[in-house]
Amino acid sequence: MARIGRSDKRKRATAPLRLVFVMVAAMAAYVTQFIVQHSDVAADLHVSNWIAPKPEPITGVASVIDGDTIEIHGQRIRFNGIDAPESAQQCDDAKGFRYRCGAKAAAALDGFLAASRPVRCTFVAWERYNRFVGDCRRADGASAAAWMVEHGQALDWPKYSHAAYAGQQAKAEAAKVGLWAGTFQTPWEWRAGHGDGGVRTTTGQPLGIITRRLVAQSGYSCEPRRTCPQIGSCEEADWYLQNCPWGGKLDRDKDGIPCESLC
Repeated sequence: MARIGRSDKRKRATAPLRLVFVMVAAMAAYVTQFIVQHSDVAADLHVSNWIAPKPEPITGVASVIDGDTIEIHGQRIRFNGIDAPESAQQCDDAKGFRYRCGAKAAAALDGFLAASRPVRCTFVAWERYNRFVGDCRRADGASAAAWMVEHGQALDWPKYSHAAYAGQQAKAEAAKVGLWAGTFQTPWEWRAGHGDGGVRTTTGQPLGIITRRLVAQSGYSCEPRRTCPQIGSCEEADWYLQNCPWGGKLDRDKDGIPCESLC
């Protein structure tokens, strides 16, 4: 009877391991292909959600950036599950007149938060632009997101909310308040039509993360920092407001309109 050499034994012992490696590699390839084919899923994946520790809640007096974004202690925070009109977005009121619905939403949020300070935001996730996405509530416990949707100043965003604010939105639509009093384009559709692909692009400087150089297709950049006299157009000013950590400084009265001498 032939003897089995040590090398043969090693080969037989490692065969199952090679099979495991092949299966893992095949699974990884399948997952990669799935993500590439479903780019909307890939865009929402963020490595910080896998490896970074969960941030503590943030509490403080909030500065309003727009109808669904605030800043506390230098941290830009995006409300989870809702979408408000962009600062430059216009809608039609009940009489068909155009108005700055994005600016109006921001002003409504500012008044709501001012009624009971401070604001406390509980972490939900990091999004693709390293922004803190959270559930934010006033000192009296009232939810900022729920209030904005119920008063027609923002929309339930099913892609992320799983219809968490569908009830508030139904009330607003029935009462014809806010956006529902006239006609409007959903914020994600409006962004898609303005070159943003339906993606929120407001960025800030998250905790412990260095702000990266950000350049738009139009050529605007967050570096160096600019003031209103150094800006050439309303479009440029609005881009800085939406994308740069210092952009809020261009909107001194927090009405959602930057550099009012231009806009």
